[in-house]
Amino acid sequence: MARRARGNEADLRRTLERIDGRGYKAYKDIEGAWEIPARDGPPFTLIVDHVQGDPFAAPSRLRVRVPHPHAQLPGELYQNRVREIAFRDYLTRVFGRAARQESSRTGSGKGGAIAIAPCGQEILERTSVLIDRECFEARFTVGLPAAGRKVLGRAAAGILCDSVPKIVARSLSGATLDRRAATEHVEVAEDAEAIRSALKASDLVAFVADESVLPRRSGVDDRPLPERVVPFTSPGSLRVTLPCPNLGTVTGMGVRKGITLIVGGGYHGKSTLLSALERGVYNHVPGDGREYVVADESAVKIRAEDGRSVIGVDISPFITDLPGGTDTKRFSSPNASGSTSQAANIVEAVEAGARTLLVDEDTAATNFMIRDHRMQELIAKDREPITPFVDKVRRLYDDLGVSTVLVMGGSGDYFDVADTVVAMDHFRPYDVTEQAKGIAERYERERADESGGTFGEIRSRCPQPEGIDPSKGKKPVKTQARDLEELAFGTEEIDLRSVSQIVDTAQVRAVASALVHAKERHIDGRLTMSELLDRIEHELDKGGLDAVARGAPGDIARFRRHELAAALNRLRTLRVS
Repeated sequence: MARRARGNEADLRRTLERIDGRGYKAYKDIEGAWEIPARDGPPFTLIVDHVQGDPFAAPSRLRVRVPHPHAQLPGELYQNRVREIAFRDYLTRVFGRAARQESSRTGSGKGGAIAIAPCGQEILERTSVLIDRECFEARFTVGLPAAGRKVLGRAAAGILCDSVPKIVARSLSGATLDRRAATEHVEVAEDAEAIRSALKASDLVAFVADESVLPRRSGVDDRPLPERVVPFTSPGSLRVTLPCPNLGTVTGMGVRKGITLIVGGGYHGKSTLLSALERGVYNHVPGDGREYVVADESAVKIRAEDGRSVIGVDISPFITDLPGGTDTKRFSSPNASGSTSQAANIVEAVEAGARTLLVDEDTAATNFMIRDHRMQELIAKDREPITPFVDKVRRLYDDLGVSTVLVMGGSGDYFDVADTVVAMDHFRPYDVTEQAKGIAERYERERADESGGTFGEIRSRCPQPEGIDPSKGKKPVKTQARDLEELAFGTEEIDLRSVSQIVDTAQVRAVASALVHAKERHIDGRLTMSELLDRIEHELDKGGLDAVARGAPGDIARFRRHELAAALNRLRTLRVS
């Protein structure tokens, strides 16, 4: 919400000149709203929400609000929710490029730096740029300049009254908009979302378009590999054509519901394909190579996670009769093993609403995935507490409707339960389902089925409010996102290293805000985990990310319910009933 204006550009300049040379806290005098007239771009309101405490603290938070009649940005680029999110993402990127061009380090600390939330390869709903009924609003940060700890008022005036208007003119004005690039950005997202909507009607859980580029540059660079790339080509038997509002149609490989195995030799592209599907829950920017690699929005990557905290999860579908009499119907451990953590990850994902699981044998617990007939002969079932995934994956689909896409290069026992088998050979996929079924029939199954005939029950859990405390010292709320891997929540550290579908630190910050909001507004000890996630999603759909955050932050991004559940489940102080 915009603050009442304090004055105009001339008033802002005079204020900054007046405090020039004073102590840094004098910058507090510019908090509020200032009307900036049109020069080379549209007129706008500059709002200083928060001034940093010193030159070395987190930069000051500002906003600009440009009324629709002055921005003159084409309405068709944000006429529905999908287009609006994509257009806001596009404007954030353009604002960021302009801000980098105008930034120049001035004085001590972070003085002179102008920045907006950075964006990766995914198109995410963000708070960096918003569109309401009246205005376009961009939220960004500025390092207010200082000499030591004294105000550099004239330099600040140059930033706020000269540089910021130039950024606005380049990014929030129809006169400078690259209409072609903006339209492509919006239409790519809209087409991907249409494909995602078409999956269910086509009995698919994922889709990979022909000519997609799946390999990435490195483990820390998510951009497409620029050379020696084999474009994706779908097998004829798995090829489908899906409708798109802008492309018309797109053709590629459909990944069907049920159990799909991805097999093949090492380094032939199995994990690369699964990784692309893992990121397919998000839309991607033009030129990414995965623009039309689309997965069921509820797909969750599952892995073993040695050492994670597990609280009150019923893992009895997979594990029973642990030594020492540990109750696996309400399993808790501060240091779960590979097998118990993977069992908990599956049950928690299904509890949160996952309809598709993505599993790579390379990151799975071997004893959880398979127990061959020789080991069954040596260690009888009544001495083995683990029921392997190979015996439950079919029941998971038949009983609960949860599909699995599984990379498997080491065990042909999964041929018996697979609906589809895709072999990757030199990064090209081949449908080898019939060959795999023929092998399964030719070689009699020697291992015994240990499934018990059903999958088992997914028990609802109710988070208890006393287990969620974001306070630290004198601060009632203290949270900090430490890259993608860790969230400091009060006095606790939530380990997110294995939650691989968090793709932006802005999502971690948003999860932190949602956890605080959930504690304050919803968690009463009676609401189930699923009901809690439903409520948070409803609030986000209705009111955007500001519905769960404080202070109009510009650096948070939309997460899925599954990542929120993952963070809550990894909070070591969590208590459930």
